[in-house]
This record gives sequence, structure tokens and C-alpha cells, in this order.
Amino acid sequence: MATKIKEISAASITEMYIHYCLEHNENPKSVYLFCKRNGIVEKEFYTYFSSIEAIEKSVFISFHKLTLELMSKSTDNDLLSFREKLLTYYYTFFEILTANRSYVVFALKGDKSRLNGLMKLKEFRSYFKSFITASSQGYLKGKSERLQKLQQDGLEEGAWIQLLVTLRFWLDDESVGFEKTDLFIEKSIRATFDLIDITPLESVIDFGKFLIKEKLR
Repeated sequence: MATKIKEISAASITEMYIHYCLEHNENPKSVYLFCKRNGIVEKEFYTYFSSIEAIEKSVFISFHKLTLELMSKSTDNDLLSFREKLLTYYYTFFEILTANRSYVVFALKGDKSRLNGLMKLKEFRSYFKSFITASSQGYLKGKSERLQKLQQDGLEEGAWIQLLVTLRFWLDDESVGFEKTDLFIEKSIRATFDLIDITPLESVIDFGKFLIKEKLR
């Protein structure tokens, strides 16, 4: 019989949810059963989440917020360029994912429907794009407000697609310490900024060769 825990919070409920998924290899069947198993009063549950699906969608947001929290603790974070901030975000975010790899694989790879996997990331997508907006202030130099708006929208959407591609690569990465993912991040970020800045494309070609070698599909 479950013992009622002393303190309930969004974080503790999320942690219990992750443990349940990993122990049973499935989502909780209902809020009632989930609360009963964990000694939570159902009314307290609804203080933080409206449904089991809401917890599921919040997990990646919590990873994102932890990433930003860790980045903010760096004394020189505000002095970093957009490119440096993006690299720092990637490395920190994927370290957090690696610490929770069993759940991430369960959530994104266990579901055969790619659409369902993307739906779990829908709200996280908004948070990530907001990070890109804040981090890229002053980076784009459009000649008109309309052109700059188009460039900014393209930058945010492109950054999201790049994150999804990197996430897919990481899920399939079997290298020791996921070192290939680290290399993937370095090459993809460098190639992306070379394209944006319209500089020589050696790194773009290098990244393309890397993709072909690793047979990313």
C-alpha cells in the first residue's frame, strides 16, 4: 500500500510519473490509479496537472528549464555570443537527456507513431523557440523590419528542426559516452552558422560527409 509523501509539487509528481513509466513500460492508466499508487490526494494532483498527458508534455519542458538554470549559473553566460550560447545549451541539454535516457527512449522511441512523439514535444517547442528569440537578439541584420522578421522566423524554425535531427541522432547513437553526438552537435552548429553568415562552406561540406558516413536517415 502506498505511503502518502509529505510534500507534493510539480517536480515530485513528474519524478513519480517517470518512475512509473520505467517500472511498468507504459503510462499510468488514469489519474485515480496513479494517485492511489503514490499516496497522492487526487485534488492535490490537479493543483499541478490537468491529466497524465499534461505530465508527459511537461517532462521535456522541465529538462529545458533545468538546462537554462545550469547555464545561468555560469558567470560569463551573459557575455557569450549567440553561437556560444546555442552550443552551451546543446551540450547541457543532452547531458540532462543522457541522465534520463531510459525515459527519453521510452517516450520517443517506444511509440511507433512519429506524430505522437512530436506531440509530446509540442509545448517544449514553444519554450525552445523563446530561448532562440532571446539568445539571438541583435544577431540578424535585416535591411527592413519585414525582412528581419522573416529571417527571425526562419532562424527559430531552423533551430527547432536542427534540435529534432540531433535528438534523432542521439537516440540512435551507440558510441561510448555518446561521443558521436558531441561531434554531431559541433559540426551541425558550425555548418549552420556558416550558412547563415554566408562564409566559406568547408564546414558545411565536412558536416555533409559526416552525415553520409553515419547514414543518418
